[in-house]
Amino acid sequence: MLDLRRLMLICEFGRRGSIAATAASLGYSPSAVSQQLVALERETGTALLDRTARSAELTDAGRRLVAHAERILAMVEEAESDLSAHAGTPSGRVVVTAFPTAAVAFAPALARSLRRHTELTLRLRQSRSGRGMREVQSGEVDIALVDDWYGRVRDSEHLRVFPLLSDPLVLVVPRKHRLADPDVPIDLRELRDEPWMATPDGEPSRLAVDRLLFDVGGTRPTPWEFEGLGTILSLVAKGLGIAAVPALALAAGVRGVAVRQFPGNPVGREVHAVARGSSVHRPSVSVTLRAVHVAARYLAADLDPIGPPGR
Repeated sequence: MLDLRRLMLICEFGRRGSIAATAASLGYSPSAVSQQLVALERETGTALLDRTARSAELTDAGRRLVAHAERILAMVEEAESDLSAHAGTPSGRVVVTAFPTAAVAFAPALARSLRRHTELTLRLRQSRSGRGMREVQSGEVDIALVDDWYGRVRDSEHLRVFPLLSDPLVLVVPRKHRLADPDVPIDLRELRDEPWMATPDGEPSRLAVDRLLFDVGGTRPTPWEFEGLGTILSLVAKGLGIAAVPALALAAGVRGVAVRQFPGNPVGREVHAVARGSSVHRPSVSVTLRAVHVAARYLAADLDPIGPPGR
């Protein structure tokens, strides 16, 4: 009979593409990973990896086994979830990953909602945009809070997507800036020569700012680039420039800035929760998803609206 742990390992190899990356992902040594894959080849009686001196890749048989293993592991998790659902009490550890602004915004409400479940442990960690769904798929985490700037996040064979809230870009200016006055209309063309603060080129929020400014024509202004929206907001608060940031970045509260909505239909993102379909009925995952939805409703009420529309 095939060993489930080795099936999980070869699935991870299929996602990572190398023994070293698989070992780093799972916290094993490369030699341990290699030994377990050799043992799996003995169990199956066929070569699963095509090895060279410097690399390894799946054979056709290896790829077929990965496809079977993903279905087998999903069925095992579904069985575990079904048994846990009948037990009824949320228990054990739930791992949630989120892009940084969501981690900060959702953490207080999740802690409040879940603390009454004394047998449940929550681990909330941060991940860069784009990694959350892969971590759910691989089983590293149970739930991911992901941002979707282009409407591309959808249910798949193994993943369930739960829409949470819309998060538009908003204009953030120092308190003494003329646009801090809500009666002064916003004209993006007049703002093009302002000192803009933005995340580095290629970051999703930076691409959104570029789209916003491109819509008014002309050459984009060259912004000051800083890692982290929190850093950008602190610089705006000190009067060093202006910024367009997702409204969710303001959920923790920022002093010294004024926030305005852009006129029309501003660029923005959707925020979703993603979980494996085979795990959503497990009490620990189910109660955490409910807590995420409750937190999202409170956050959406705070964000809508942030400032007077059309100003």
